[in-house]
Amino acid sequence: MKKFIKKGFLLLIPAVMLSVWSCKEEFLEQDPLGQLSDSDVQTKLGAEELVIGAYAMLDGVFNGNGPGQWSASGTNWVYGSVAGGDAHKGSNQGDQSDINPIERYEYNATNPYFNAKWQAVYQGVGRANAAIRAINGLDEEAISAADKKSLLAQAIFLRGHYHFEAKRMWNKIPYVDETVTYAEGNYNVPNTLPDAEIWAKIQADFQHAYDNLDGTLAAPYNQIGRVNKWAAGAYLGKVLLYQGKHGEAKAVFDQVIANGTDATGDKYKLAPQFHYNFNVAFENGAGYDGTESVFAIQASLAGGVYLDANYDLILNGPAGPGAPGCCGFFQPSFELANSYRVSPGGLPLTPAEYNGAQKLVTDFGIESNQAFTPDAGPLDPRLDWTVGRRGIPYLDYGINPGNSWVRDRSNAGPYASIKHIHYKGELGETAGGASWGEPINALNYNLIRFADVLLMAAECEMEAGDPNVALGYVNQIRLRASNPDGFVKTLDGSAPAANYVISQYAAGSFADKTFGVNAIRFERKLELAMEGHRFFDLVRWGIAGEVLNAYIAVENQYINTLDGASFDEPTDNYYPIPQTQIDLQNGALEQNR
Repeated sequence: MKKFIKKGFLLLIPAVMLSVWSCKEEFLEQDPLGQLSDSDVQTKLGAEELVIGAYAMLDGVFNGNGPGQWSASGTNWVYGSVAGGDAHKGSNQGDQSDINPIERYEYNATNPYFNAKWQAVYQGVGRANAAIRAINGLDEEAISAADKKSLLAQAIFLRGHYHFEAKRMWNKIPYVDETVTYAEGNYNVPNTLPDAEIWAKIQADFQHAYDNLDGTLAAPYNQIGRVNKWAAGAYLGKVLLYQGKHGEAKAVFDQVIANGTDATGDKYKLAPQFHYNFNVAFENGAGYDGTESVFAIQASLAGGVYLDANYDLILNGPAGPGAPGCCGFFQPSFELANSYRVSPGGLPLTPAEYNGAQKLVTDFGIESNQAFTPDAGPLDPRLDWTVGRRGIPYLDYGINPGNSWVRDRSNAGPYASIKHIHYKGELGETAGGASWGEPINALNYNLIRFADVLLMAAECEMEAGDPNVALGYVNQIRLRASNPDGFVKTLDGSAPAANYVISQYAAGSFADKTFGVNAIRFERKLELAMEGHRFFDLVRWGIAGEVLNAYIAVENQYINTLDGASFDEPTDNYYPIPQTQIDLQNGALEQNR
């Protein structure tokens, strides 16, 4: 399997300096480890390594021994999924307690989680800008015009990605370009530009990458994991969609859908089975024709380097005897599990229906020694690849025992996360490489996969195109989910593990715009659950208050974690700018709340 292996060197970054000094006697005569000298970056190799360093920040891990691990995760499991109602923090109230107020929408600018995320994204910006400066400084004798064009476009794309992450988190952000160099952790760039100007700068970065990168990259940059023209196009379309520019976004998505490939030339398409997206054996399109991965955080355990694996998710495995890891965080919510109930014909129910009289039967409150029968009603088959339920096989670990894999049911309910978990049979090969043992694995995280592209394009078709095309995109995804080869099976493999029923929407049903828009939004919830998208989707749709307050009411029927919580729209749509950063930047930053 081809992998894009991260290089673990570090650069000077805003708000924190992470250079590590040599312990040799002559350390004063050497460059800090992880910091490239001026002579290093004046070469093609130096510029290439600076670009790799910018890629390496995609996971958000900038300090393996302290802040900047799970708190800054590029997967946004806290900021996109826990805050979006996909999941509860899990574990117990005292462990990683700084997540509790985020889950309850009680934001505080002094919360160290926000500061760690800020540090991570602006370290990514800083690395990208360092690469841009170095590349621009190379003459034709040092690098060919083609290589310079490709490297520069990759670095500019990465700068766009990190600013886009910041924009979704904080809205009022400083846009830092390559003319700004950091000194003592400060850059003093104000966050007072009008909203449209910030979006224009982010959009311009992705446009540059889209215009200047090839679809199939030439050697030496034809590695899986590198951004190419089509990944840049998917991001450009996404940024246009966030601005409500549906017609412009549709034009870009049309090209990505028709022509998109990865850097090696593999065509974008849906994987034959939904769960292939969460199995290391099939990542980057391995094992099937084409690839669903458009742009991913590439993880690796090559050489046992656990910081190159998905270290930011180390907390998020089920906890208990026989469980596949540690530490009981990131537990799917009751409301999310209920969402996978379907009509007898296999279509989604309304929230009132799936959260009402026919609530999904759970083992909540039922002790391990008491009999329990999983829900026998019709269910979307994606449920059991997304939510670990008692009585249902959990990957290759056997039947999920439920309660014994949960640290504190009263805090987060009975369910276990699953999409980012390795198979038991992978231990010792692509899993189990961390200092804590088993939880770390080499499973990539898809920042954008083709199903996401289809659903974003469907939104654009509903607003500026053809609702029948939108219907077709949604039905492609539902058709894939209906493949019985992809259902979770009983332990002996003889039958589906539950009553899985899923069907496509009827021809012409999206002619009712309200119905079509709501169907697309709900499909994103089901297809992309626990993947860090939900909160940001709700905010950009303008329905975060309505949806999240209804979510709180559902969860309060079972647990008291959200008792007294509420979501205040629009105030809570964005997280507060960390007070540490306001203090460091000498008054350049204004609070956004």
